[in-house]
This record gives sequence, structure tokens and C-alpha cells, in this order.
Amino acid sequence: MRKLLLLLVALPVLFGLSIMAASELGGEVVTLYTRDPGGTESRTSLWVVDYDGFQYLRAGNRDSTWFERLRRAPGVRVERGGKVASYQAQPSPDLTPKIDALMAEKYGFADRFIGLIRDPAKSMAVKLVPASP
Repeated sequence: MRKLLLLLVALPVLFGLSIMAASELGGEVVTLYTRDPGGTESRTSLWVVDYDGFQYLRAGNRDSTWFERLRRAPGVRVERGGKVASYQAQPSPDLTPKIDALMAEKYGFADRFIGLIRDPAKSMAVKLVPASP
């Protein structure tokens, strides 16, 4: 009985760790810097794709904390390839299916694996428009 209980506890933990590993090791990861209403900066590691001259992120869930911060304060910074730049983040619901497809193409198995816990209906593409100097 004890081994069964341990197994029941270990499986979700292992699944969660494997999801985290897939998201971090599955390909290119950028760092998004957002601010909460009090001005505290937060960092989030995310995947990125390029489309039609812009960079796009994807919120796997529109209720995620980083996406809520971004919606309240769309002026963000992104670190990609060792360079940090400022952007205006624009949720792009019409492009979400296209960005989902590009993420699947770029990140392959890792995207499919994370898709096990992601509801595509709750996804949102986020266009990064370079901020004016």
C-alpha cells in the first residue's frame, strides 16, 4: 500500500518536471520581462517564433500570470540571443492558430508533449511590436 501511495504522488511530480524540462530544453527560449501594477518586474521563460517580420509568443492559457501582467502593462522587454529589446505586446487572437502551427513546427515533440496539458482554445498569440525609441 505504501508503494502505491508513493507511486501516486511521484507520477504527477515526474510529469510536471518533464513538462518543465520539455519547455526549457525543447528549443529556443526567450526571457520576457513584465511588470505588475506595483512596478515589480517578473521574468518568464517562453518559446518564440518569427512570422511576417515580427516575433510572437504564445500564452498557453489566457489566465496565466505573465499574460495578465502583459495585458495590464503591454510595454515589455524580451531577451533573445543575449540581446534585450523593448516591445509593445499585442494579443493577437486571429493569429493564434497560425502561431500554434509555427510553434508545433519549430518545437516538435516538446510542443506536442506540452500540448497534453494545454487547451488550444485558451491559447493566445502575442505579437511583439518594437517600441519606439
